[in-house]
Amino acid sequence: MSASVAVYRSIYTEDQFRQSFGSDGPPSASPRLSERIARGCRCSRAACLRLLRARVPIVSWLPRYRLKKWILGDAVAGLTVGILHIPQGMAFALLTSVAPIYGLYTSFFPVVLYMLFGTGRHVSTGTFAVVSLMTGSVVEQLVPRPLDFNSSSPEAEDIEAQRIGVASAVAFLSGIMMICMFGLQLGFLSTYLSEPIVKAFTSGAAFHVTVSQLQSMLGLRLPRHTGPFSLFKTLAAVFEGLPSTNLAELLISLVCLFVLVPVKEVNTHFRQRLRTPIPVEILTVIIATGVTYASSLDSRYGVQIVGHIPAGFPRPRVPALETLPVVAGDTVAITFVGYAVSMSLAMIYADKHGYSIHPNQELLAHGISNTVSSLFTCFPSSATLATTNILESAGGYTQLSGLFTSLVVLIVLLLIGPLFFFLPKAVLACINVTSLRQMFFQFQDLPELWRVSKIDFAVWLVTWLSVVVLNVDLGLAIGVVFSMMTVICRTQRTDCFVLGRASNTEIYRPIEQHSKCYEVPGVKILSYNGPIYYGNRSFFRDAMSHLLGLTPERIRRREKARKALEKREKNAIATVERGVANTSFSSENELFSSEVTEGDVQAVLIDCSSVVFVDVAGARLFIQMCIECQKAGVRIYLATCNESVLKILTASGLMSYMNPQHIFVTVHDAVVYIQQQKEKPPEKTTTVWV
Repeated sequence: MSASVAVYRSIYTEDQFRQSFGSDGPPSASPRLSERIARGCRCSRAACLRLLRARVPIVSWLPRYRLKKWILGDAVAGLTVGILHIPQGMAFALLTSVAPIYGLYTSFFPVVLYMLFGTGRHVSTGTFAVVSLMTGSVVEQLVPRPLDFNSSSPEAEDIEAQRIGVASAVAFLSGIMMICMFGLQLGFLSTYLSEPIVKAFTSGAAFHVTVSQLQSMLGLRLPRHTGPFSLFKTLAAVFEGLPSTNLAELLISLVCLFVLVPVKEVNTHFRQRLRTPIPVEILTVIIATGVTYASSLDSRYGVQIVGHIPAGFPRPRVPALETLPVVAGDTVAITFVGYAVSMSLAMIYADKHGYSIHPNQELLAHGISNTVSSLFTCFPSSATLATTNILESAGGYTQLSGLFTSLVVLIVLLLIGPLFFFLPKAVLACINVTSLRQMFFQFQDLPELWRVSKIDFAVWLVTWLSVVVLNVDLGLAIGVVFSMMTVICRTQRTDCFVLGRASNTEIYRPIEQHSKCYEVPGVKILSYNGPIYYGNRSFFRDAMSHLLGLTPERIRRREKARKALEKREKNAIATVERGVANTSFSSENELFSSEVTEGDVQAVLIDCSSVVFVDVAGARLFIQMCIECQKAGVRIYLATCNESVLKILTASGLMSYMNPQHIFVTVHDAVVYIQQQKEKPPEKTTTVWV
């Protein structure tokens, strides 16, 4: 059984509606800046507690921690992720072009700090392949490693100190940038990195990571290329050096890939059945270290090994602050990538588990993590894809899982680290490559992306090609700029529709898509689905003129007729003493109505419901269109204007050229009013009946 709706009410213009339903008094003015600052500086115990809970979230959630329900899941998930952090931390340190021990440091300090300040319950922070690769490019540019580099030479220690100094400087500056962004409440900036950009960027960066690890997997000693076309330069160098491949390291790499890839697939496909994923990375590291030590592969076959890993806690050290001006440009890109990936992961799992993420607090958390960690010889960190996924699938509930993760890494730092002396670098390279397999699988989303949105598909493709062909940071910049260009083009080329009315309803829809909706005779109802601003005002003008038929010839013809009428009235003044104004008005109406044919437009109604904003240039264009319509004998009406649009139009002087009573609350109010004006003289009380 279908229901029906009947509406019986008075016609409302905007002024009438505001008088009937608006607030009684004038709108309250927003407080001045000085008042807001003074209010924020007031100190009380309650205000201090609120500030402490907001800026140190652990103070808020730890007292409500459900020990019996959550502790087991957090412990299992934290220990699992901690075990995974050990090989990945050392592997991603190679991407950063620093010693593996610094990857372990970066897997410890940021985890502890994010546990204190972060709002993501399932976010695992630490080393991330893309951020490490971008940082490694900066390190290689400033402190290149010679081809004949010998880790046991006297100069080796000095070079390693310089390299970690640069990497720590990048982390320090990245943290300072995030803290400044937090102070300016710029957490919304992460929205400029849309999902197609992030996925295409990480997928393209995965190619760079894979190619950069080929030399370690093949046992080649090649210079690391940076800048545009670095991927192709590295590939060319690898192909050129293939005859010098170390067969022992090639065999190690093949065996590791043969083990890592299938077990990781098992972990992925049976994630719901496995309480914890199989720790294949750490098992591979332990076995490879033992085999290399027992067989003396480093001395007999020239297999490159990790070397000395110092035990103990790192001493605080000031980063290479003198390099900050040089690394500032690259650090901006690293900061945005790290924050965007971290926010994306945090929001994905927050939506899944029903809690909220605070973008500005996340800026503070990652800013403090990077700034403080940089003082302990750490390179930039962020949330990581693989460990965050494992943390959630292993049953983690809160940030307390980071405590167990950091305990595992701390034990390795204090006791077990030196035992990895004989770990082959080829094993770490294989861990790097296999950890990125999910990024390669993102190509599977392209057919659906093409079906849903061709523009988003183009953004994905342009970003991916830019990252692969050029380099990581430049490709990201091109992707963001291209994405913004698509937004600008879409606002510039917004469609303008002619609306028709569905029979016996107050519903108006575009007649192009709704053939059974008809136009109101003599009234052209237009809907412009976008803002009217300086960038698209010419498109708006052309669309309006085309749909209304406001050609220059028609405007000149009407203007000529108006002048002829005024001249005739001037001659009649000498013979008519009174009623000249009424006579001229009647004569003008008769003249213009005589020119109007059955299909001519006598009134144009603009539905402003989709006009989200109007700037000064758009308001001036509105006034110009109003004047031209008046010259052509067409009256203009507006409907469904939001407050900000109406305020700008009024402040720009539109009411000097338009009757304020021609601005209506809804399209149907305006249509009923126009029809009544055509049929009979206006009455004091009019109604809308549907």
